Amino acid sequence: MPVLRRTPQETRVLISDTSPYGSRVLEVESDHVATAAYLRRSDGHTVAAAWIANHQDASSHPDLARLNAGLVPAMPTGHTKHAKGRSAPDPRSLTVVWLEEGDGAALLEDGQPLCVIPGWSDMDRGLPGYSREAIGQSPFAFALDDEIEDLGPRILQAQAFWEWRKGEGAWEGFQQSVLGHLLGRLGPGGYYWHDVGRQWRARAGQGPGSGGEQPVVGVSERPPMDDRSYRVLSTVGMSCQRMPTVELYEDDVTEHARIELAVATTLPSQRAGSIFPWLAQYPWRAVTSFAPGDNVKWYHEAKTFPLGPSWEGVLLLDDPSRLKGPAAPDMSGFSFGGDPVHWLWLVPITEAERQFGKDEGPDALIERLSRKGRSWVVGED
Repeated sequence: MPVLRRTPQETRVLISDTSPYGSRVLEVESDHVATAAYLRRSDGHTVAAAWIANHQDASSHPDLARLNAGLVPAMPTGHTKHAKGRSAPDPRSLTVVWLEEGDGAALLEDGQPLCVIPGWSDMDRGLPGYSREAIGQSPFAFALDDEIEDLGPRILQAQAFWEWRKGEGAWEGFQQSVLGHLLGRLGPGGYYWHDVGRQWRARAGQGPGSGGEQPVVGVSERPPMDDRSYRVLSTVGMSCQRMPTVELYEDDVTEHARIELAVATTLPSQRAGSIFPWLAQYPWRAVTSFAPGDNVKWYHEAKTFPLGPSWEGVLLLDDPSRLKGPAAPDMSGFSFGGDPVHWLWLVPITEAERQFGKDEGPDALIERLSRKGRSWVVGED
């Protein structure tokens, strides 16, 4: 729930709201001069911001003294619809709508968009959010009017997504759809781990209500079969929401936004499955995305790595046939929200291999592993 509180120097926090993933906080700050929204990391670092309104006559130039003092910026005349200012928003009229990806949010006033800070807004790159009261482009806000045809539908989609997500039976219906797909592709299921992210939240000291409960992700085991000597462990739930930041790198977000992770292994299920509490919520926790060829460094000592002490990270592989091993199962054919879902296979790698892939690119790393005879089935090396 939104929290109302005050900060020093007569600046009021009108509303403070944490994303369902726990990785971003939207705060709206106001004083007698102006109001602005700030998108912050959970550690308080400001990622992006958007001016919302002046509350007194606009000046012809930016007030550098206010900026240097860390106060809410006032918009110069020519970039605000109300040169004489308007009253500060009533906190009771404000609602925060988090985008499905969790990397941005919209602020509504009486149900109408007041400002939007999308995932591409970035203070370090001079890209502010969008404000209804802004005219044109300035360092403090871009005009929301100029982008409302694109951002308006995004807000509606986000509202619909969260309403659906809170609905009775929504998660269970999605879960059964994924499990049905796994049944058709990998055969009958074995053990199932519910909400593996809960283990990570416990390690991070996050209690109930502290944020970060989403996304819910389970792990399904598919035991060996007559024609398959290895078991497959697959996440169930990552694809229920789009990953953050994809639109920063891809023109076609639809094709790259939804994934599940899998590992093919001859290791014991409980041991191999313990890789997923670390990875299942990673994109939303770190506000990033996973793509084929990415590699991810293990967060702890190598001796604690679930897939074996020789490894210190994982390579995400979309085409297992590029490495040694049996023919990989075809995981295609599942979609959600109109987006295809892609399965990425986990291949453990050493720190030296991870650094090589980072320096030379994923194709060079995969070729090197292939020359070494590395299998995509964990435990066969």
